[in-house]
Amino acid sequence: MPQSVPASERPSHLAGFVRHLLLAVQYFTRVPLPGRLAAWVGYSPAMMKAATAHFPGVGWLVAGVSAAVLALGWWLLGGQPALAALVAVVLSMIASAWITGAIHEDGLADVCDGLGGSADRETAMRIMKDSRLGSYAAMALVLVLLLKAGLLALLLTGGLGQAVLALLVAHVLSRWAAMGLPQWLPYVGGSQPPRSVAGQGEGSKARALVADLQWASFGVSTAWALPAMAWLVWASGWATLAWTLLAMGLLTWRLGCIFRRRLGGITGDCLGATQQLTELAVYLVLAVRLAPSIPPISA
Repeated sequence: MPQSVPASERPSHLAGFVRHLLLAVQYFTRVPLPGRLAAWVGYSPAMMKAATAHFPGVGWLVAGVSAAVLALGWWLLGGQPALAALVAVVLSMIASAWITGAIHEDGLADVCDGLGGSADRETAMRIMKDSRLGSYAAMALVLVLLLKAGLLALLLTGGLGQAVLALLVAHVLSRWAAMGLPQWLPYVGGSQPPRSVAGQGEGSKARALVADLQWASFGVSTAWALPAMAWLVWASGWATLAWTLLAMGLLTWRLGCIFRRRLGGITGDCLGATQQLTELAVYLVLAVRLAPSIPPISA
């Protein structure tokens, strides 16, 4: 049976909302909380499950930091196109990888190694738990990061506003898309220990994150995603939002089919891989949709 958050752990709706959001920030980022605040937030498996709903909310924080670094780099480099745009984008990508601890990139690497390394489910699961980087992981990371940098640099040459819009929309909506998988597929992960949260021991918290996740959690995630959708409509129109949602939906569905057929369900790594690939899909759609407004780069 799904665990519910005890009443003693949520003295009010507002306090519970804040505690779950901060717990999500603790788990999904490197942002530290002061000792007294971390003690107030607390931890339990039931709270961790409730905190998962705020995964797209964490996307706003990660995207905000990345966008700030992008804007600063673009300003310091004089706002010139071509190589300056690429350098500013790489700096912003470093910032986002640092603040998250590259947890989602690690998930993508593990999934590619596992699914590429063996057709047998048990072997694939064992490979995914191996911390060593294989050839499939290395190739996937290089190609995904290069394509991400290229698409963001292309958007940046059309104006800082386009690139910032892409960062915020992609980070939030990709996390929202990943939240759809636990509603569809069972959790089949093992007991590999993730990072500790709020001073707790390093037991398996991935199961507490996604196993038996209720639809109410997806509703909270959707509430975090709606402002990003509204901003995208305001900036580029309903058609751009429709194409973005279609691309993310088809990609998430296809990944889910692969995870179900090859693994029997999902792991925490599957969610990280889905986040990375749907983020890339958003950049690709926005680059195609906004390409007519991007001026040519003079020689």
